[in-house]
Amino acid sequence: MSEPATADTVPPTPPPRAHKSWADEADDEAAEDSNATASSSSATPQTSSLNELTIDGNKKPSKHLDDPEDSNIQTVTSGETPYTSAATFEELNLSPELLKGLYVEMKFQKPSKIQAISLPMILNPPHRDLIAQAHNGSGKTTCFVLGMLSRVDPKLQTPQALCICPTRELAIQNTEVLQKMGKYTGISSECAIPTDSRVDLPIAKRAPIMAQVIIGTPGTIKKWMTFKKLGVTRLRILVFDEADQMLAEDGFKDDSLRIMKEIEKFNSNCQVLLFSATFNDIVKNFVSRTVKKDHNKLFVKKEELSLDAVKQYIVRCPDELSKIEVIKDYIFEIGENVGQTIIFVRTRESAKMLHQALVAFGYEVTSIQGALSHEERDKIVKEFKDGLTQVLISTDVLARGFDQQQINLVINYDLPLKHTAEHTREREPDYEVYLHRVGRAGRFGRKGAVFNLICDERDEKLMKKIENHFGTHVTEVQRNSVEDYKGALKEAGLLQ
Repeated sequence: MSEPATADTVPPTPPPRAHKSWADEADDEAAEDSNATASSSSATPQTSSLNELTIDGNKKPSKHLDDPEDSNIQTVTSGETPYTSAATFEELNLSPELLKGLYVEMKFQKPSKIQAISLPMILNPPHRDLIAQAHNGSGKTTCFVLGMLSRVDPKLQTPQALCICPTRELAIQNTEVLQKMGKYTGISSECAIPTDSRVDLPIAKRAPIMAQVIIGTPGTIKKWMTFKKLGVTRLRILVFDEADQMLAEDGFKDDSLRIMKEIEKFNSNCQVLLFSATFNDIVKNFVSRTVKKDHNKLFVKKEELSLDAVKQYIVRCPDELSKIEVIKDYIFEIGENVGQTIIFVRTRESAKMLHQALVAFGYEVTSIQGALSHEERDKIVKEFKDGLTQVLISTDVLARGFDQQQINLVINYDLPLKHTAEHTREREPDYEVYLHRVGRAGRFGRKGAVFNLICDERDEKLMKKIENHFGTHVTEVQRNSVEDYKGALKEAGLLQ
């Protein structure tokens, strides 16, 4: 990582750039959207008294926070310290090196709405815990990455910030964002993900971790702590990315709790940040009991989570073979120039079958699922992120947090199901996973389309429940109608 920049190397004001309204994790410079606009206003930031809890579902945020996609953010704040929303990054009192990273490397212009509201709560004393939920592409990653970088003392060579993620892909992605944003700070980082035990040094024999920021998966982090290689006494900030999955019963709850308890034994002042696009009521209640009582909360109204920038469609197919025909003869044929595509399937077997079928028809596709080796998964994700492949077939291992700005099409080959007992008659859709899948398209307010392939009466019921849950109507595209597909892609802004 580069040496820290001196203050006189930092531009006093942001260099003129194409306007980017959603300041989240950026993948490559070429993906800047010069058409994205954000309104700015000189209105004085509103300071809210925190002597009483405030949840206002009807009140609009301050004018200077308006973005192209107006959003209704609910906050529950605790304590006596008033927070002021930040209209610019300069108002956050960041170091010159961090400001340079935001403007020069990340090419941000101003905080997104969730950043403007949450960053003052993260960065300012008394550094209270925060539970934050907002849509995909709204700037969550920047919030906690900037929070971690801001809390680190660059002169202290010991772990000071820890971020826990559900997948290795998300851990790698967040590490890349942190290294890019913190390029001029000299802050060191390490990615804690499973490695090949046949090649790498056993944990028991490796040196203690000295990196100042650690980002990784819960199993590896817990192992490092068990072997006393990862010290937690100097930790200032602990982040859970995709916190609903990290703390859910069928997720990583046990490992996450063990990590939290280990930190609390030696460090009761560590700030905890919980970020996710979705929090169901069970997890909300659990999280509220887990973090400190005087924590802050930030939620977006449920109806705001339907991602209106993305157009959703259903295609009724008589059988599975018809699904493949719809993909290759219509969606691929008509939408071949609209950007990258992710096809979500429910099982590894479906991923393998669909991959083989599309390759047999001459399409260059890649597929990813949990059974692949770490090296294979990393290689496939990198090729897709670099634009070397246009179509990626995936199980839900990439449904959450995976950020690729060129993805404009999502195909739900299978609708996501909740894990329920085999004897359960009524199948329930996994609403959170569906939302995360949809969120892979239309990142940062861009256009996108989702095609849901419906095969039988069970799928019909699942789709109807999804529509009811999000209070939306999903338009049908006739399976064999070229005009319908063209019309759908035009409506989504992907065809002229």
